[in-house]
Amino acid sequence: MFVHLSDIHFGQEKMGGQRVVNEDARKQLIKDAAAVVSGLPSGRASGIIVTGDIAFAGKRHEYEAAGKWLDELALRVGCSAADIQMVPGNHDIDRDKIKGLTAMMLDAIYDEGEARLDSFLEDETSRDVLYHRFTEYRRFADAYQCPLDCAGQSSAERRVDLVEGRAIRFVRLNSALICTQGRNEHGSLLLGARQRVMTPADGEELVVLTHHPLNWYADSADATRFLRGRARVFISGHEHLAAVDVQNVEGGCDLMMLAAGATTPDKIDGAYTYAYNIIEFDWDEAEDALSVTLHPRAWCDEMKRFEADDVRLNGRDRRTVLGAPSFRKAPRPPKLEVIEGVTDTEQPHVEIILSQEQDVTAHEQVDESEYQNLYLRFFRDLPEGDRLRILVELDAVPGEIAGGFNHETEGRLFRTVARGNRIDELREKVETALARREQQSREE
Repeated sequence: MFVHLSDIHFGQEKMGGQRVVNEDARKQLIKDAAAVVSGLPSGRASGIIVTGDIAFAGKRHEYEAAGKWLDELALRVGCSAADIQMVPGNHDIDRDKIKGLTAMMLDAIYDEGEARLDSFLEDETSRDVLYHRFTEYRRFADAYQCPLDCAGQSSAERRVDLVEGRAIRFVRLNSALICTQGRNEHGSLLLGARQRVMTPADGEELVVLTHHPLNWYADSADATRFLRGRARVFISGHEHLAAVDVQNVEGGCDLMMLAAGATTPDKIDGAYTYAYNIIEFDWDEAEDALSVTLHPRAWCDEMKRFEADDVRLNGRDRRTVLGAPSFRKAPRPPKLEVIEGVTDTEQPHVEIILSQEQDVTAHEQVDESEYQNLYLRFFRDLPEGDRLRILVELDAVPGEIAGGFNHETEGRLFRTVARGNRIDELREKVETALARREQQSREE
């Protein structure tokens, strides 16, 4: 079970009454999500999904505010903050960085198309320029182990086992890859071939997360073909209008298109309001298919609270069974044993799919959840100076790179310390640094 948010827009409201109203709606969302989740069979969420526009202008202080709010939401719905996954939206770009060479490159991509995008992605220096707009988003998302792949490919993924031999895998796409000022019209964005090509494994169905709906892409026709043939659920945001549609692709194969409402829309009227989803994924044993149960929630202005959004379902049952060809390609799981009076509330296993170099728990006896939470606190909540000081104190920094740090270097050194059976030392130093910062904040 996942809480699904989109278009939170931290930093959108500067001062005044609208800021107070938005903050109240976000508090009510946490209260509502906690109540709904606790009333469902599992009683707690497996994670939180954010389909873009976490910030409004891609600034660090906006992500700091978002992190505190997401921490509280995760706590109240029963998952860890490290169980949050995200993709960027157009508002997660720092538009102040779109100038000079960056602006020239983006204009060239719009004018010349995918061939020009590919040429830039082949060159390391060009990639650095292209992704410079995402600096603060990358810092924030990397801490949740949701990095952007700066070669223009889909990002590291998460797999959720539903039962033995049946799983879903979340695929995260960056639809804001070429977003720029004044040139973000329908049909003008690009995913690029590196992101469009996605391949499920037998016994595994894909749930694709992105910010922009398909009609915003210049390469939407080819992207749609890949989705119809290889994915079961496509979740997007951006348009602030919540909707759900199920398409029958062919016999025994369906695709659910889920458009998120905005957690914090830029305007509130008869069409737009605060909205979010709670989504349950399960295996349908009778059909050997993917079951998706949707609990859409929307703001009731009459009562100033969130309620079930039955209008969005338009008479559709909350639970939809999707024909799942990748499930049927694998051996059928053993028959589930049902014991009368016993409810199975065990949480599904969620696995972050990392490269061999990134995977710490595969090398040493490190608790996965503890490592993920420590990684989050280290990279999200500590400034660069504190992080460097901790790594130096743990003798993790070779002298020749002490002056040339970047996030990739820090990540590698952090993992080296954790693999060396020193995670207790690492945790102690992180907690000390966080306590020191909290004390300084109080004194100020």
